[in-house]
Amino acid sequence: MSATIVQVELLQVDLPPRVPRSDAIQSFVMQETPMVRIRCDDGAEGTGYAYTIGTGGSSVMALLRDHLAPRLIGRDPAQIEAIWRELLFATHATSVGAITSLALAAIDTALWDWRCRRDGQPLWLAAGGAQPRVPVYTTEGGWLHLDADTLVSEAVAAREAGFRGAKLKVGRARASEDVARLAAVRDAVGDGFELMVDANQCFTAAEAIRRAPHYAELGIAWFEEPLPADDIGGHVRLAASTSVPIAVGESLYSPGQFAEYVRQGACGIVQADVARIGGITPWLKVAHLAEAHNLSICPHFLMELHVSLCAAVPNAAWVEYIPQLDEIAASSVRIEAGHAIAPDAPGLGIEWDWAAIGRRTVARALVS
Repeated sequence: MSATIVQVELLQVDLPPRVPRSDAIQSFVMQETPMVRIRCDDGAEGTGYAYTIGTGGSSVMALLRDHLAPRLIGRDPAQIEAIWRELLFATHATSVGAITSLALAAIDTALWDWRCRRDGQPLWLAAGGAQPRVPVYTTEGGWLHLDADTLVSEAVAAREAGFRGAKLKVGRARASEDVARLAAVRDAVGDGFELMVDANQCFTAAEAIRRAPHYAELGIAWFEEPLPADDIGGHVRLAASTSVPIAVGESLYSPGQFAEYVRQGACGIVQADVARIGGITPWLKVAHLAEAHNLSICPHFLMELHVSLCAAVPNAAWVEYIPQLDEIAASSVRIEAGHAIAPDAPGLGIEWDWAAIGRRTVARALVS
């Protein structure tokens, strides 16, 4: 007999970052973490989540509480694709966009967690099982507010800790400032350590085209979010002007948006974010879209989920290290010899600390 969803618990858990995080356009002041916990008539459960970097959490919770969670009651949780598509069309007036995608992701990841637990499989095997370990790079020591000496010490420490690379934020007022910071780090870590740069959409196309050759001289692995995400034409011109791969994705919210970037040759690295695209179901579609076009996927943030998804597909090249759930999870991402190891436990691979979650919950609702 199939299971039936009889109750949905909604939680918002607020988590302050352990270290200050800033880039060219914003500061990451609070991780709002909407969580969805589905319960079925046979006692089985599944837990999913999404995140914001400080705004919109209450809106995600309202969308879940008032419009999406009620549609789950009485449904068979095994019908993940059908549920995701029905919820997408039920929110047609607010799709495609961040709030809706984050709400869909919290539900979709809960359904996948339920399925994997039911089947006794870890997510990385259930979703494809392509590679049990993926190279890992860190972003935690590369924030824009840090001075050059700190960037250097953080990068050297990351190399010594076994990371294969580090991402540095760019977007200082003058190109020379960015270059000086990058050059200091490159001199310190050598050519065998990958460096990525991330502008967080702060440049015009003309300015990005002007700066890209200077970054390229330092052997960077990619130039991330150089322009506003809706400037596809600018990305096309930039990609054609430089040998540096252009990386995009954290501010795209549907497989269709990724398809247009790929179709126009506007990116060389795909960085789908499982929360911002609406869950595991659409993330896998984008990963295989990239694979079909001989592109790597190097997802943004959410390392606790992305380690399993990267292990599921053959074209994932990197996992980004930014600890996100340490305060509310008893598990953590295992790193060995510069690689993130896919967890073997059934489900998403996250062991939730429900007592800690209870202490940090700022909003809660039950739908049945």
